[in-house]
Amino acid sequence: MSKSKNGVVFIIWLILATFSSWLAFVISPPDTISMWEMLLFTVLACMIACIPIIINGTTIILTHWITLAAFLSYGLFFEMLMLQAATICVMLKLRLRKHELHRYFLNSSMLFLTSLISGIGFFVAGGKIGLSPLSELIVPLLVFQTLYFLMNQLLLQVITKIKGERERFFGKDFIWEALILLVIFPLGIGFYYLNEYMGVWSIVFIGIPFLSFALVLKLYNSSEKLNYHLQKVADIGHQLTGRLQLQEVLDLFIQKIQEILPVDYAYIFDIQQEGLVLLRKMEKDNEEIEEVHPFQTGHGVARYVWATKTTVIYNEKSEWEKWSTEQQPQRIESIMCMPIIRGQEVEGVLLLAAKRKRAFEKYQSMIANILCSYFSVALVNARHYEETKTKSERCALTKIYNYRFFEHFLNERFSDLEAGQISNLSIIMLDIDHFKHVNDTYGHQAGNEILIRLAACLRYFVDGHGLVARYGGEEFVILLTDVNQRDAMEFAESVRRMIVETPFMIKNELDPQQRMVEVSITASIGVATAPADAEDAISLIRHADRALYIGAKRAGRNRVAEYVKI
Repeated sequence: MSKSKNGVVFIIWLILATFSSWLAFVISPPDTISMWEMLLFTVLACMIACIPIIINGTTIILTHWITLAAFLSYGLFFEMLMLQAATICVMLKLRLRKHELHRYFLNSSMLFLTSLISGIGFFVAGGKIGLSPLSELIVPLLVFQTLYFLMNQLLLQVITKIKGERERFFGKDFIWEALILLVIFPLGIGFYYLNEYMGVWSIVFIGIPFLSFALVLKLYNSSEKLNYHLQKVADIGHQLTGRLQLQEVLDLFIQKIQEILPVDYAYIFDIQQEGLVLLRKMEKDNEEIEEVHPFQTGHGVARYVWATKTTVIYNEKSEWEKWSTEQQPQRIESIMCMPIIRGQEVEGVLLLAAKRKRAFEKYQSMIANILCSYFSVALVNARHYEETKTKSERCALTKIYNYRFFEHFLNERFSDLEAGQISNLSIIMLDIDHFKHVNDTYGHQAGNEILIRLAACLRYFVDGHGLVARYGGEEFVILLTDVNQRDAMEFAESVRRMIVETPFMIKNELDPQQRMVEVSITASIGVATAPADAEDAISLIRHADRALYIGAKRAGRNRVAEYVKI
């Protein structure tokens, strides 16, 4: 919130706190309560307020039955002060920083106003403080509870609008508050009557058991939440290990991390020779998962986790910002960072961050570490699969596609041609002229260097236009989709000129001094296009090969020839 809004909130709180306290004291002063009773009630309310229960994402604070009994026994002024004390305890537990104090003033103002209006409604309906028969209290109590509930919900709506947030009035919070109120309303009445007859001993018989119940319920809720997350992690693990593409593994991992943890930012760092580099990131401010160019990180959180192999959690920016040199969004508060370990070795680092403070709990680090274990296995599997796939699809020497992959790809494109999805399919087949002379003059290793350089030039030249593959020996093939024969001929001619104009620096292996020499090469090229020249993939290759040897090689080499039907 801006400073002007903070100032307005403080002034409203000061006015409401002063006016409500004065009016509550005038209407219902605490004339029969001892300091000992006041202290016990307040401590009980504060302890229960600090044990909130989270149900389906809704936080429930179960103090209303205590404040109800205190109101009926000791009056509105004491109930109001006790509620404020419980609010202060909750805010202290949250460790609000100076710029977040408006949260306390907003909640405190809401409770002052709610207590005052519901209390006035109780007295207007004929209610009295002190011991009274239930028959005389039932109507005033119903008025009190109804006003308390409605005012609480209405003021929550006002607060969310002040914060710039939106929330449905009849949402899940409304339903859960109503259900909880139905449960604790009779408990508050019972506590009130027991307190009237037994005094502070009522706290022993109801307060302490309820406090124990709240603790057990919180622990049970935490275990249920943990079990739910563990089941979800197992499902995610199966999904991760079922992916064989590296990019799919990275995308799925970051996507699932967002679903299971309160993450606004996620960064995956990889261990490479140059150090720790950023491999992938997700920032909700950008609304997308980004593949980034790896860059070396500083000596901050991620590097510390890499060096120590330990998981760290920071609840707010002040705990990490002084010594972190990594470039991160300014809005980050909480950070959870852990190593990605496989076989006792750190293979990477996962850094998760959130905009709010204390976003991560200790059990979540265990969840994230299990996810990282699945992720590391999936990453190794994907990399091994892609490496194996590359070896089976690529020429070991030139690193471009081999004939096996080209043949499979050509058959797929021919199916598209037959289905009418594309209109033309053109093949450009080229063969280096007098390549045997290069090998005999400079050595076979020099010939290999020329093949490697030419493959790189072709891949760069054809990039985005078609597919390049090594057909065998000194032959290469280019497949162009949706390119007719005339355009294919023009493209082939530009390839021929590129080869002629490109100097190739090679080491003369047959020279005792192995000096570097510049070699110029040429290529003969044949072109065939389907469906004009061929009705199937094998015929298209054969016709391009025929154009290469009959139309280009026999005609003098270093030229482009198209297939001509006999």
